[in-house]
Formats: sequence, structure tokens, C-alpha cells
Amino acid sequence: MSLSTHDPADSPAMSSVEAGTLPAAPERAIATRQRPGLIELLRRRKILIVPMLILAAFVVVGLTAPYLAPLSPTETALGMKLTPPAWLTDGVNARPLGTDQLGRDIASRIIHGARVSLMTALAGILLSGAVGTALGLLAGYYGAWVDALIMRGADMTLAVHIYILAIVLAVVWGPGLGNVLLVTMFLLWSRYARQARAEVLSLKEREFVVAARALGASATRIMARHLLPNILASLIVLSTLQVGFVIVLEATLSFLGAGVPPPNPSWGVMVADGRALIASAWWVSTFPGLAILLVVLSVNLVGDAIRDQLDPRLRRL
Repeated sequence: MSLSTHDPADSPAMSSVEAGTLPAAPERAIATRQRPGLIELLRRRKILIVPMLILAAFVVVGLTAPYLAPLSPTETALGMKLTPPAWLTDGVNARPLGTDQLGRDIASRIIHGARVSLMTALAGILLSGAVGTALGLLAGYYGAWVDALIMRGADMTLAVHIYILAIVLAVVWGPGLGNVLLVTMFLLWSRYARQARAEVLSLKEREFVVAARALGASATRIMARHLLPNILASLIVLSTLQVGFVIVLEATLSFLGAGVPPPNPSWGVMVADGRALIASAWWVSTFPGLAILLVVLSVNLVGDAIRDQLDPRLRRL
């Protein structure tokens, strides 16, 4: 009976080693190193859990405001006007955050105001970002008279004062949410256009853009597939910085009679209404101001983390 001997050198693994190459790693090992973006982001920055929960809570509150608010945001009770919060002297448990000068429940108005303020900020930033980014891409890529025309239009927006524009809109169209969106887009599109243009001017001479142009790619494809993804990170960060500005802008326009018409609640209007009462009834403007602070701070933290995640130069490998 003959016994067959197995030479280790004949095995594929040993042959690969002798040839100077290693066998391919198992697919499972590779898969375990690839995590979804959100999970990887939270694993690296656990501090982001708090601001993301805050943003999620405000979004849920805004979507379910009619069910969460204990009272109607427009219901007045002059007999209970300027009632302090429940934990202070003369406070009422039925009005946990107190009432304003018309006896309206502040907690209910903050809950309903979350929908108005967040939707206004989101819609205004999306509209102005889309318009400004598109014009900035065109100005940076084509240059020449296209660049000059768009940038001169951006300079003209700096010459129009917000108060004059608000008064004109209030007289022509009256108060409304459309005025807020129009003024927001008018004031913010130039910021996105300048940011996009500055980055496109440096990116359009890079090797990958020159190669795409040499292969016959159209200008639209180059801007959409090669330039836009590379400037998206900075535009996201720029958008997060505009949330507080849009909320304050909405308050300013409402104060001038061109924004959200009363008695509809919004955080900016509530802060403006309580400005004259800060010494005697601090809760009227303090609690909506805290809501603005939490949202703006959370958005800035999350936006900065998203920027680091999207930008390969800032991502920690």
C-alpha cells in the first residue's frame, strides 16, 4: 500500500507566499471594516449624539405640534396675562412656561412655532442654496462675461437694505411666509454663489477635470459629476451657519409687518414680542430664545461633523 505525501510547497497559499504575494483577505473581514456613514460618524464623535437627538426632538415636535401642545397657540386669556412659569411664585401648573402679554400659553406657542421657524429656515436655505450654487458653478466654470455678470448681480444684493425691501414687500403684497422666503433667497444666494465660484476656480484646473474635458465630457456633466461633489462639503457647512440668520431674519420681517402674520406663532416673533418685557416678564422671550439657541448650536455641530465626514482631507482614517 502506497501512502501519498502532500508537499506543503504545492499548496496555493505557499505558492503565493513564494511568489511574493499574499492570498486575498476574506470578504467578511473586509465587510467588517466598512461601516455605514452615520454609525461611523457617531462612533468617532459620541458628543454628536446629543445635538442630533435635540434636532430630532424639535423636528418631531414640529410635525406633531397639534397633538403635543396642551392649548391652542392663539387662545388668549387676558385674566392670566404675564403669568410666570409654574415653578415661580404665582405660577400655574396649567401654564408650565407662563403666558405672554395676551395670556397665550408660551409652551404651546413654542411647540407650534417650531414648525413655522424650522420650515421657514429649511425652505429658505434650500432655495437660496440651489440658486446660488448653480450660479456660482456657472460663474466659476465659464468665467469671462458670465462670471462678471453673476458677480455684479451678487454685489447689487449688498446695496439693497433689508428694511427697505421689507417695507416694499409689506406694502405691495402684505405679510406672508412668501415674503420671508423671497427675502431669504435674495440675501443668501450671493453667499452660496461666491463660495461655489471660489472653489470651482481652483478645481477646474485640477487633473481630474482636465481629463474629463479631454475625454469629451460636456460642461454640464463636469459641473454635476466632478465639481459639485467636491464643493458640497463646504456648502453644507455654510448652510448650517445660516439657520440662525434665517430665524432672526424671519423675526425682523415679522416685526416690520412683512413676515409671518399674527397671531401665527414663530420663535422669532415671540422673541420680538417679549423684547420690551425682558425686565418684568423675562420668560416671554427667554424660552423661545433658548429654543433658537439649541437648534442653531446643534445644527452647527452636526454640520461641522458632516463636513469632516464628506471632505477626504479632514476625515480621520
